[in-house]
Formats: sequence, structure tokens, C-alpha cells
Amino acid sequence: MHHHSPAVSRRTVIGTIGATAAAVALTPLASAAAAPSSGTAPATGQRITEVPRTRARSATGAAATAVRTAFPIGYVGVSWTGSQRGAEIRLHGTDGTPGAWRQLVTGCAAGPDGVATDPARTATALIAAAGATGYDLRLPDGATDVRSAAIDTRQGPVRRVAVAATAPGTFGGIEYLTRAAWGADESKRFKNGAENTPPAFYPLQTLTVHHSAGVNADPDPAATVRAIYDYHAITLDWGDIGYHFLIDEAGRIYEGRYSGTDPLPAHDSTGKLVTAFHSAGYNSGNLGICLLGTLTGQQATAAARQSLTALLAELSRRHNLAPEADLTYVNPINGVTKAVKTISGHRDWLATDCPGAQMYDALPALRSDVARIVSEAG
Repeated sequence: MHHHSPAVSRRTVIGTIGATAAAVALTPLASAAAAPSSGTAPATGQRITEVPRTRARSATGAAATAVRTAFPIGYVGVSWTGSQRGAEIRLHGTDGTPGAWRQLVTGCAAGPDGVATDPARTATALIAAAGATGYDLRLPDGATDVRSAAIDTRQGPVRRVAVAATAPGTFGGIEYLTRAAWGADESKRFKNGAENTPPAFYPLQTLTVHHSAGVNADPDPAATVRAIYDYHAITLDWGDIGYHFLIDEAGRIYEGRYSGTDPLPAHDSTGKLVTAFHSAGYNSGNLGICLLGTLTGQQATAAARQSLTALLAELSRRHNLAPEADLTYVNPINGVTKAVKTISGHRDWLATDCPGAQMYDALPALRSDVARIVSEAG
């Protein structure tokens, strides 16, 4: 996990916008001066933080459509193979009373490269449950491979983790929350004692913008990032979170996909990009940034937009990309090609609403802003 990066000379303008973008308080976890419960003190240069342990109850088949829990549910994760339309969910309140049925809106077409599944037939959804005690699902006729999970990332037993005392990390002068800082439980990347999806690295070709299609005005975005991580890594069986970076409405940047122990997020020590799972069939060499929230009927916040612009500018500069250019992406693992912009939206790759109509319509101006920053930086 990435604690901090060594001092690196960066263009002044990028450092300035990065510092501005990160001016929000990057403290999603409670800090604890006490040593871990084992009695060992934190190592030099580290401090101890407390994070709720994620609790989840998973089910498959018919059992996945009627779930009750002994803990408050923060999110419900669902997946199935079949029609994306016609699914419904109802949540049960704290007294066990079922609420009204409502449409279950499916998420983006995402997943690993090289998997023989049709993105148009793979339905996924992560639904905010606001402390529900259970849920019922109605799925489209013919749905198969049904999986669901009740996820609580806010109120579980506290676990203590060591993070760098100098957290947050920095990437070209841009501050971000390391995986440790937002509370990633690294054991979730492992299955039967081995990494579920060992990191693979390829030269970066292109940058893709997403939205999470989740709640706006999120009171606990770090908990939401932990829920997305659990849903992607465990429920969908990808072995990790699907994005390279995530950005909340306050402009905080979160490190996504695990990329090794070197201090460079999303990359290996040679500068190659770790492959994630944000754009099914087009992941290798394609960096994905997810804005938390739903940007269909509202625009990204000014803070989120500023952080996104700064991050895209640093990535473009670092990889010598022209932010407004057209290019032909070539998947290095299978030769599949796609004509896209250097900076694109998820819907440019696959049939999806992502990154939401408002964000997608803002992409030309975003590319222009990023290009200007890169140009001014020399």
C-alpha cells in the first residue's frame, strides 16, 4: 500500500492546482494515539487509525432474493445474468417492516478483461440501504447466477491499522488518500490463500471518467469506497476495487486498485499502469477515475471537478498524453481496438449511462481545461 512518495520535482502550476484540490481535510478515519490491541507500538513514521471492520452477508440463488441481517445494512450489492430491466428491491426498516418496492437501477458494464461474459447480459447494482435490516428482490424472468450481499462498512467492530504518519500520499503534488488511509482490508484481495487477481501492468494509453451512480450528498464517502471495494472484490469476485482512483464531492481523491508496495498509486515502479476492472474488455492500459455520486441530473461539485482536472493533468503530463486528441486504443492482451478520445467517458466504451449525462456533457470543457494546464506547465 502506498504511504507516501519521495520528493519529486513537478511543474509549478500542477503542484498549485493539486494543492488547491487537496485543501479539504483528508481525514476519513479516526486517529488513535493508542497502540494496537496486540500491545505493539506503531513503527517509526507510522500512526494507528481506527476503521470499522466491514461486515457482509452474501447469498446466491433463491436465497439471495430474501435476506435479513443482525446488523444495519449500508449497501446492498446485487448481480445476475439476464435482462438489465425489470428488477425491483424493497428494504426492511429497523422494525422489520418492508418498505415499498422500487426499481433497481443497474450499474455500469464493468469487469475483468478476457472473460467470456456478455456485458449487456451481466447486470450489477450497488444500492444504498440506509441502515435497513433486510431486503427482498424481484428479478427479471430468466435471471441466472443471482448473487446478493448485505454490506455494512460503518458500524462493525473497530480494527486498528497502521498508516503513514505523513498521510495523505502525494502524486505529482496532488494529495490522495492511500488504501490504508480509507480503510482497505487487504485480505479481501485474497481467495484460498492467494491473490484473486494478481496485478498486471501495461503502458497507459487512455483515461476514462466514471460516476458511481450512488448517493449524492454522501455523509460518509470513505465508507462508500469501502462498500464499493467489498462489492467489487468479493460479491463480483474481481479481487479488488474496479477503479484506479475515486473522488468524492469534497474533492478528496482515494487510491483505488492495488498496484504493489512502491509509493506510486496505480502504477508499478517503472510507470506502467496496473490493470483494473472499470470497462469490461478494455481495461489493460486504460485508467479509470470514478466520481462518487450520480451525475445524471446534476453536475459534479466544483471541488470534485477541480480534483479531477488536476489528476487528469498530472496523468497526461506524466504519460505524455494530448488531452484533447483522438486515439486508437489497443488492448495489449487480445488486440481488440477502439477509437476514443484521450479522455473519454465510460459510455464511449460500452452501452451505459455512465458517467451520467451531466458529466458526459462536461467532458469537452474538461479536456480543454486539462490541456491548458498541461500546456501552461510547459
